[in-house]
Amino acid sequence: MAFLDRARHVQEQFDGRLRSVGHGKYGRILRMARKPEVDEYVRVLEITWIGAAIIGATGFLIYIFFSQAGPWFWQQLTTLAL
Repeated sequence: MAFLDRARHVQEQFDGRLRSVGHGKYGRILRMARKPEVDEYVRVLEITWIGAAIIGATGFLIYIFFSQAGPWFWQQLTTLAL
C-alpha cells in the first residue's frame, strides 16, 4: 500500500500545481494574454525574417572575409612584423 499512497500523494501535488497556474506570479500575464490579430502576427513575422536575414548576411560576410581576404591579410601582417 505504500506505493499507492505515494502515487496518490504525487498526483495530488501535481493537481495542486495545475490549479494554482492562474493565481501565481504569472497569473496576471496569462489572464491578459490574447490571440494576436492577423496583421500583428504578419508584422512580427516580417520583423523576425528581416532580423534573421541581417544576422545571416552579416555572418556570411564575415565568413567570406576570413576565408578569402583573411589569409592575405594575415600574410601581410606577418611579413611586416618580420
